[in-house]
Amino acid sequence: MPGSKTDRQKHIRGPIIVSRHGRPSLDRRAGPRLDWQEYRDWWNQYEAGSLAENQAIPDNLKQVVADADVILSSPAPRAVETARLASGREPETDELFCEAPLPPPRLRNRKYLPKTWNVIARTAWLYGHSLDGESNRQARDRAKAAAQRLHEAAETGKVYLAAHGWFNRMLRPAMARLGWVCVRDGGDQYWSYRIYEYRGKS
Repeated sequence: MPGSKTDRQKHIRGPIIVSRHGRPSLDRRAGPRLDWQEYRDWWNQYEAGSLAENQAIPDNLKQVVADADVILSSPAPRAVETARLASGREPETDELFCEAPLPPPRLRNRKYLPKTWNVIARTAWLYGHSLDGESNRQARDRAKAAAQRLHEAAETGKVYLAAHGWFNRMLRPAMARLGWVCVRDGGDQYWSYRIYEYRGKS
């Protein structure tokens, strides 16, 4: 009957938990110093790499995703492995959730550590540099599509997504536009997570 508990439950969405992956095996703080082409190769290795071994999965993350109805991740190994370790289940992967790219500008006769290149590349990307990859505008459009994917997945219940630091930030405004409120913001460190609850569009 309309207004019954069963009827109300049909309209409950989520919540949605979005985490960053765990610590990768490839350390961005380590050397050697690289030129822009070597850094691009380093980034490709990072994208294909796994998690570092022997790291603790935070209990609070495992607890909050233990009863998730839907498990999602980007296809990156570090995200897939994070979803498995946190939830104990195999995630469904979707390229919508990939990290925003880090295309290095072609700086001649310059060599930096990967962590420095990360900052340089992200800054250049935000100002329009995309090399031969996805632009900032295209990534923002992808974040909108990713938020819609989460929104639809949440129709079936609680959702857990294991993804990436920068892209998870890009999801926040896209989620807000769909009526999701971040009620727990754990920041952007490895294994950190945010919890979104659906409040409806204003």
